Amino acid sequence: MIAVTINGRHHELDVPAEMPLLWAIRDVVGLTGTKFGCGQGLCGCCSVHIDGRLARACVTPVGAVNGKHVTTIEGLSADRSHPVQQAWIAEQVPQCGYCQSGQIMAAAALLRRHPHPSDDDINQAMSNICRCGSYQRIRAAIRRAAALLAQGGEEAS
Repeated sequence: MIAVTINGRHHELDVPAEMPLLWAIRDVVGLTGTKFGCGQGLCGCCSVHIDGRLARACVTPVGAVNGKHVTTIEGLSADRSHPVQQAWIAEQVPQCGYCQSGQIMAAAALLRRHPHPSDDDINQAMSNICRCGSYQRIRAAIRRAAALLAQGGEEAS
């Protein structure tokens, strides 16, 4: 039995410890905002926060999160009020939208570590792949979210 808190809610998961966290989140808990992309931890579609740190859920065994807190895109805010989500909407970042939950989770983690990121900080932190190529809008949204946070928005989670 794996005991994990996901988006503030405690779960006892009766799954093999080696099961990827991604599948526990999607198939067992039923939260489908975290996406499957490559299955190798390369693309970032499956990005979540584990105890506040960015992680790729497709390569994280669920056994590794026993006793930990996981935040998915659904847990960032229930109503899109998180500054990163607000900035994503304002900058019209998504094209197809598939990678965006992972991008948003990566941006929130970046802003938690670097509230005023430089272009270099953004380039290093945002390793997620966007097949539509919306990288300039992603950068603009991160800058907008940083400004919203500086004006007293929510913590970057």
